[in-house]
Amino acid sequence: MIALLSGQLVQKSVNQVILDVGGVGYRLLIPLSTYYALPAEGTVRLQVHTHVREDALLLFGFHTEAEKDLFGLLLSVSGVGPKVALNILSHLPTAELRQALSQGNAKHLATVPGIGKKTAERLVLELREKIGPVEFTGTGNTQGLASTAPDLREDALSALVNLGYKENLSRKALDGLDLMPGTSLEDILKQALKVLMR
Repeated sequence: MIALLSGQLVQKSVNQVILDVGGVGYRLLIPLSTYYALPAEGTVRLQVHTHVREDALLLFGFHTEAEKDLFGLLLSVSGVGPKVALNILSHLPTAELRQALSQGNAKHLATVPGIGKKTAERLVLELREKIGPVEFTGTGNTQGLASTAPDLREDALSALVNLGYKENLSRKALDGLDLMPGTSLEDILKQALKVLMR
Protein backbone atom coordinates (compact mmCIF):
# COMPACT_ATOMS: atom_id res chain seq x y z
CA MET A 1 0.00 0.00 0.00
CA ILE A 2 1.23 3.49 -0.86
CA ALA A 3 0.87 5.76 2.19
CA LEU A 4 3.01 8.78 1.26
CA LEU A 5 4.42 10.31 -1.92
CA SER A 6 6.95 13.10 -2.32
CA GLY A 7 7.88 14.40 -5.75
CA GLN A 8 7.60 17.07 -8.45
CA LEU A 9 4.16 18.46 -9.19
CA VAL A 10 3.70 17.91 -12.93
CA GLN A 11 0.03 18.80 -13.27
CA LYS A 12 -2.58 20.25 -10.92
CA SER A 13 -6.34 20.61 -11.38
CA VAL A 14 -9.23 21.04 -8.95
CA ASN A 15 -9.79 17.31 -8.53
CA GLN A 16 -6.45 15.64 -9.28
CA VAL A 17 -2.68 16.03 -9.45
CA ILE A 18 0.07 14.18 -11.25
CA LEU A 19 3.21 13.72 -9.19
CA ASP A 20 6.56 12.70 -10.69
CA VAL A 21 8.28 10.45 -8.15
CA GLY A 22 11.62 9.21 -9.45
CA GLY A 23 10.47 9.31 -13.07
CA VAL A 24 7.12 7.60 -12.39
CA GLY A 25 3.97 9.71 -12.75
CA TYR A 26 1.36 9.06 -10.07
CA ARG A 27 -2.20 10.34 -10.56
CA LEU A 28 -3.83 11.23 -7.26
CA LEU A 29 -7.43 12.33 -6.79
CA ILE A 30 -7.63 15.21 -4.31
CA PRO A 31 -10.23 17.27 -2.42
CA LEU A 32 -10.48 21.03 -2.97
CA SER A 33 -8.82 21.70 0.38
CA THR A 34 -5.67 19.97 -0.84
CA TYR A 35 -5.86 21.78 -4.19
CA TYR A 36 -5.88 25.12 -2.34
CA ALA A 37 -2.90 24.12 -0.19
CA LEU A 38 -0.63 23.00 -3.04
CA PRO A 39 1.76 25.34 -4.89
CA ALA A 40 1.45 25.78 -8.66
CA GLU A 41 4.73 23.88 -9.14
CA GLY A 42 7.67 22.44 -7.25
CA THR A 43 8.21 19.56 -4.86
CA VAL A 44 5.23 18.45 -2.81
CA ARG A 45 4.56 15.77 -0.22
CA LEU A 46 1.14 14.16 -0.01
CA GLN A 47 -0.44 11.72 2.42
CA VAL A 48 -1.89 8.91 0.31
CA HIS A 49 -4.86 6.60 0.70
CA THR A 50 -4.65 3.58 -1.64
CA HIS A 51 -8.08 2.29 -2.64
CA VAL A 52 -8.21 -1.11 -4.33
CA ARG A 53 -11.24 -2.21 -6.34
CA GLU A 54 -11.75 -5.19 -8.59
CA ASP A 55 -11.36 -3.02 -11.69
CA ALA A 56 -8.98 -0.30 -10.49
CA LEU A 57 -6.32 0.83 -8.05
CA LEU A 58 -6.97 4.46 -7.08
CA LEU A 59 -4.71 6.84 -5.19
CA PHE A 60 -6.15 9.70 -3.14
CA GLY A 61 -3.82 12.49 -2.05
CA PHE A 62 -4.18 14.76 0.99
CA HIS A 63 -2.20 17.74 2.18
CA THR A 64 -2.59 16.77 5.85
CA GLU A 65 -2.84 13.57 7.80
CA ALA A 66 -6.07 14.90 9.37
CA GLU A 67 -7.72 14.98 5.92
CA LYS A 68 -6.51 11.47 5.15
CA ASP A 69 -7.78 10.16 8.50
CA LEU A 70 -11.20 11.74 7.97
CA PHE A 71 -11.34 10.27 4.46
CA GLY A 72 -10.73 6.81 5.94
CA LEU A 73 -13.44 7.37 8.55
CA LEU A 74 -15.93 8.48 5.91
CA LEU A 75 -15.20 5.34 3.87
CA SER A 76 -16.05 3.21 6.90
CA VAL A 77 -19.68 4.39 6.69
CA SER A 78 -21.96 2.05 4.75
CA GLY A 79 -22.99 3.54 1.43
CA VAL A 80 -20.12 6.06 1.33
CA GLY A 81 -17.54 5.41 -1.38
CA PRO A 82 -14.36 7.33 -2.29
CA LYS A 83 -16.18 9.74 -4.63
CA VAL A 84 -18.70 10.74 -1.95
CA ALA A 85 -16.01 11.01 0.75
CA LEU A 86 -13.87 13.24 -1.49
CA ASN A 87 -16.92 15.38 -2.27
CA ILE A 88 -17.61 15.88 1.45
CA LEU A 89 -13.99 16.89 2.12
CA SER A 90 -14.12 19.27 -0.86
CA HIS A 91 -17.11 21.13 0.55
CA LEU A 92 -16.47 21.11 4.30
CA PRO A 93 -13.15 22.11 5.90
CA THR A 94 -11.74 19.40 8.18
CA ALA A 95 -12.51 21.29 11.42
CA GLU A 96 -16.05 22.11 10.28
CA LEU A 97 -16.73 18.50 9.27
CA ARG A 98 -15.42 17.16 12.57
CA GLN A 99 -17.58 19.66 14.45
CA ALA A 100 -20.72 18.76 12.48
CA LEU A 101 -20.15 15.04 13.13
CA SER A 102 -19.31 15.60 16.79
CA GLN A 103 -22.42 17.71 17.40
CA GLY A 104 -24.68 15.43 15.38
CA ASN A 105 -25.46 18.22 12.93
CA ALA A 106 -26.88 16.13 10.06
CA LYS A 107 -28.62 19.21 8.64
CA HIS A 108 -25.26 20.89 7.99
CA LEU A 109 -23.84 17.73 6.41
CA ALA A 110 -26.87 17.55 4.12
CA THR A 111 -25.88 20.92 2.59
CA VAL A 112 -23.10 19.11 0.70
CA PRO A 113 -24.20 18.44 -2.91
CA GLY A 114 -25.05 14.76 -3.39
CA ILE A 115 -25.50 14.12 0.35
CA GLY A 116 -29.13 13.54 1.19
CA LYS A 117 -30.79 13.62 4.59
CA LYS A 118 -30.47 9.85 5.08
CA THR A 119 -26.76 9.75 4.23
CA ALA A 120 -26.11 12.72 6.52
CA GLU A 121 -27.94 11.01 9.39
CA ARG A 122 -26.01 7.77 8.76
CA LEU A 123 -22.70 9.71 8.84
CA VAL A 124 -23.61 11.21 12.22
CA LEU A 125 -24.86 7.90 13.61
CA GLU A 126 -21.74 5.94 12.62
CA LEU A 127 -19.04 8.58 13.19
CA ARG A 128 -20.19 10.74 16.11
CA GLU A 129 -18.57 8.55 18.77
CA LYS A 130 -15.43 7.96 16.70
CA ILE A 131 -14.89 11.72 16.30
CA GLY A 132 -15.57 12.59 19.95
CA PRO A 133 -16.02 16.15 21.27
CA VAL A 134 -14.58 18.93 19.11
CA GLU A 135 -13.92 22.61 19.76
CA PHE A 136 -14.51 24.74 16.70
CA THR A 137 -12.31 27.63 15.63
CA GLY A 138 -14.10 29.89 13.14
CA THR A 139 -13.43 30.15 9.41
CA GLY A 140 -12.41 33.15 7.36
CA ASN A 141 -14.72 35.61 5.65
CA THR A 142 -15.13 37.02 2.17
CA GLN A 143 -13.53 39.97 0.43
CA GLY A 144 -15.40 42.68 -1.50
CA LEU A 145 -15.68 44.96 -4.56
CA ALA A 146 -14.66 45.29 -8.20
CA SER A 147 -14.31 42.54 -10.79
CA THR A 148 -11.77 39.95 -11.85
CA ALA A 149 -10.34 38.58 -15.08
CA PRO A 150 -12.90 36.84 -17.35
CA ASP A 151 -10.64 33.81 -17.88
CA LEU A 152 -10.44 33.26 -14.11
CA ARG A 153 -14.23 33.39 -13.89
CA GLU A 154 -14.45 30.77 -16.65
CA ASP A 155 -11.89 28.57 -14.84
CA ALA A 156 -13.94 28.90 -11.66
CA LEU A 157 -17.15 28.06 -13.53
CA SER A 158 -15.50 24.97 -15.03
CA ALA A 159 -14.26 23.88 -11.59
CA LEU A 160 -17.72 24.27 -10.03
CA VAL A 161 -19.36 22.29 -12.85
CA ASN A 162 -16.72 19.54 -12.39
CA LEU A 163 -17.66 19.43 -8.71
CA GLY A 164 -21.25 18.64 -9.65
CA TYR A 165 -22.95 22.04 -9.54
CA LYS A 166 -25.30 23.04 -12.37
CA GLU A 167 -23.78 25.53 -14.78
CA ASN A 168 -26.57 28.13 -14.48
CA LEU A 169 -26.41 28.08 -10.65
CA SER A 170 -22.61 28.25 -10.71
CA ARG A 171 -22.67 31.19 -13.12
CA LYS A 172 -25.25 32.98 -10.97
CA ALA A 173 -23.13 32.45 -7.83
CA LEU A 174 -20.03 33.79 -9.60
CA ASP A 175 -21.91 36.79 -11.02
CA GLY A 176 -23.08 37.69 -7.53
CA LEU A 177 -19.56 37.88 -6.07
CA ASP A 178 -17.83 41.19 -5.40
CA LEU A 179 -14.16 40.51 -6.03
CA MET A 180 -11.02 42.60 -5.63
CA PRO A 181 -8.82 42.93 -8.73
CA GLY A 182 -6.19 40.21 -8.61
CA THR A 183 -8.32 37.79 -6.57
CA SER A 184 -6.96 34.25 -7.00
CA LEU A 185 -8.90 31.33 -8.46
CA GLU A 186 -8.73 29.68 -5.04
CA ASP A 187 -10.47 32.64 -3.37
CA ILE A 188 -13.09 32.88 -6.12
CA LEU A 189 -13.92 29.19 -5.66
CA LYS A 190 -14.07 29.51 -1.86
CA GLN A 191 -16.49 32.41 -2.09
CA ALA A 192 -18.64 30.79 -4.79
CA LEU A 193 -18.88 27.57 -2.74
CA LYS A 194 -20.06 29.54 0.30
CA VAL A 195 -22.86 31.00 -1.83
CA LEU A 196 -23.81 27.64 -3.39
CA MET A 197 -23.86 25.85 -0.02
CA ARG A 198 -26.37 28.26 1.57
